[in-house]
Amino acid sequence: MEETIVVRGARQLLTLRGPAGPRRGLALREIGIIPDGALLIRGGIIREAGPTRRIEKLAVARHAREINAAGRVVMPGFVDCCSMVAFPHFREEPDDDPGVNLLRATSASRLAHRAAALAAGMARHGTTSVEAKSGIALDRAGEMKMLRAAASVAGKPLDIVSTYFGARAVPPEFQRDPERYLAWICGDILPLIRRRKLATFVEVSCEKGAFNLDQARRYLHQARHLRFGLKVHADQTSANGGARLAAEMEARTAEQLNWITQSDVRHLASSSTIAVVTAGGSLGIGLDRIAPARALVDAGAAVALASGFSPGPCVTYNMQVAVSLACRQMKLTPAEAICAATVNAAHAIGRADQVGSLVEGRQADLLLLNAADYREIPYYFGVNHVHKTLKRGVTIFDEDGTRR
Repeated sequence: MEETIVVRGARQLLTLRGPAGPRRGLALREIGIIPDGALLIRGGIIREAGPTRRIEKLAVARHAREINAAGRVVMPGFVDCCSMVAFPHFREEPDDDPGVNLLRATSASRLAHRAAALAAGMARHGTTSVEAKSGIALDRAGEMKMLRAAASVAGKPLDIVSTYFGARAVPPEFQRDPERYLAWICGDILPLIRRRKLATFVEVSCEKGAFNLDQARRYLHQARHLRFGLKVHADQTSANGGARLAAEMEARTAEQLNWITQSDVRHLASSSTIAVVTAGGSLGIGLDRIAPARALVDAGAAVALASGFSPGPCVTYNMQVAVSLACRQMKLTPAEAICAATVNAAHAIGRADQVGSLVEGRQADLLLLNAADYREIPYYFGVNHVHKTLKRGVTIFDEDGTRR
């Protein structure tokens, strides 16, 4: 029998109700606040969202299990749309070997155990859906191991959408012939991943040490032919034209974007490509330049916010920190940052019809916060505000130590 739950009395219920597509411009500030709000959940799906007095009067609510949210903010679970979950505990590595050999040497079981621990940590900090990239090992066995480890923890407890990122860089054994590496991953690895259904998206980097625009374009064409979603890692450490390529190819996302120009901003704003920004990624590798999120929003681009969690570049998976950095460094408003980290991030991984908002028909993926106002999230830097995390109506984290 499907369980019925009423979450009642939220001081602020952030529904993120709004337009069907990714939010742009002023729509990014529409977070759909209901004071003294409530949710009716049945079978892990939101059936009603509205004022507590109205929800409590519904006949189906009379015998429901109650979760008292009095005095708290209730909001959608965070969707981390640029992240890794399957990598080992890293030692200090040489600059030319950022964990490649260590990952290749790590057993599949140990990698899966590590992925499960990271997913649990993300849940404690309010993430309920996450993108999981490969892209460290850069060989067949290692990349498949990363993708399998991510798949092994999908639904335990997070929804995981995987991205094959074997085109992150050219591995040492192919340095003299990157075209041969590109041909190999196009002809061998991509079809294998498609057959085994281990990734939804394919990503390519246009950074130094990876691929030029022509190579990246050919790779994306092949990935599209195989019916993968497309992502481009662009303009993180230098202006390389990757963002414009993403817009040209109608990629789902262009990610990082620290060095994009005003012309790139205009191209993204006029495209369907979502601009994914990760303020934490700049801190982790010591960059003094961050993505111009404010300019992107003002120009009308669809902007999503992610942690960028990975070994080296960004070592925090706390999306509350990402929201705080977006407000402090990128000059987004708290509402814009929350919208970018929930509903727009859900669009970035192709799951906006299921997660990212608390409206009828969506999964009951939500947070109860130790905060009376959503603006407290960016105000307190590094603080975990999460009191409870629910995934499909099931409590997967409770600071009081209880589970259901």
